[in-house]
Amino acid sequence: MSTMSVTEARENFSEAIATSAVEAVFIQKHGENAAVLISPERYEQLMDALEEIEDVIALTAALEDTSPNIPWEEVKLQLGLK
Repeated sequence: MSTMSVTEARENFSEAIATSAVEAVFIQKHGENAAVLISPERYEQLMDALEEIEDVIALTAALEDTSPNIPWEEVKLQLGLK
């Protein structure tokens, strides 16, 4: 993890981008983290991981659902598939 001030990041933007290829670059404003610069590959990895987590949460909720189920035969009738 690297840290740069907004001013440093502005003055050395190419360096900040190069660094983000190997590690996250935290951009600070008034000593507080204001943004994080990461590579597109890392961003995609994080988005894929987030989607997987959301899928697990949805599956867990579905498995915990105790509401009555509609029999498949009835669903087919309602959809006109039978």
